[in-house]
Amino acid sequence: MEQTSTETDPGGMTQTSPDVATQPQARWIRWFVRAGALLAVLLLGAALGMFLTGGSAQLKGGAVDVGFAQDMSVHHRQAVLMAGLARDRSTDPAIRLIAFDIETNQLQQIGQMQGWLSLWNAAPLPTGRYMTWMADISSMPGMAHDTGPGTAGVATMPGMASTADLQQLQAASGGPLDVLFLQLMLRHHQGGTPMAQYAAGHAESAQVRNLAEKIVVSQGAESDYLAQLIAQRGAQPLPAPR
Repeated sequence: MEQTSTETDPGGMTQTSPDVATQPQARWIRWFVRAGALLAVLLLGAALGMFLTGGSAQLKGGAVDVGFAQDMSVHHRQAVLMAGLARDRSTDPAIRLIAFDIETNQLQQIGQMQGWLSLWNAAPLPTGRYMTWMADISSMPGMAHDTGPGTAGVATMPGMASTADLQQLQAASGGPLDVLFLQLMLRHHQGGTPMAQYAAGHAESAQVRNLAEKIVVSQGAESDYLAQLIAQRGAQPLPAPR
């Protein structure tokens, strides 16, 4: 017979929960269900990406197409990680909603880009420095510190959170968690948007250009909203990538 214990939830309501001995199993079940849902989104995006990449002209991606899909997959993955953490741990409905939207949209876009890369027989992720597919990146935000004569690409893409940033986000809770998530995600968008702008103007594939344009538009709107949410909480954005 299962033992139970009584505890009080954050809203002050008393509830009965399984004995702590059963809680690890419940956590594994929740993680399994979530992992299955995320995998389903990725597979759907990959299938959509391969379906939309039709025509003989799309059977091989150009340097910009491949590089953008590889690098933006990495960039998006970190956004998905941060958004998933905020969605799971925040108690603020506005934070949870924007986190869910970012996580869902960027997972679908990762699937799309991975579908294209598979169709092109290209590696799913970059194997060296990032942004080698972009010309004259030294003047772009976040690039001045990582470029020089004879240097191709960058070691870290602009807007990416550091390991310390992610550890701080993982350790935070309540209001500080909400604000830090908003700040990191806004800077993340600010760093990724110029990459999408370049792909929108230089990719060979119409499908890649279309996705890049959608990223520019959606992340622009999300950036405005993230800044608004930061101000509502009496905080300031982090310095933009430079």
